[in-house]
Amino acid sequence: MNNPSLSETQLKDLIKTAILEIFNERRDLFQDIISEALEDIALVKAIDEGKDSEPVSRETIFAILEQAE
Repeated sequence: MNNPSLSETQLKDLIKTAILEIFNERRDLFQDIISEALEDIALVKAIDEGKDSEPVSRETIFAILEQAE
């Protein structure tokens, strides 16, 4: 049996093509992944900023949230 082999460049090109095809076919999935990652980053940033702030009561937080509606 003859085993064809790919050069490193050919393999990279093949992988790039496959990734681009997946991205184009499942763009919605990638958008969801990126959106979730950005939300996680924002949450981590908010938690870090909150560590240095003064404590606030639960009632104060809910009052602010109700005003936003």
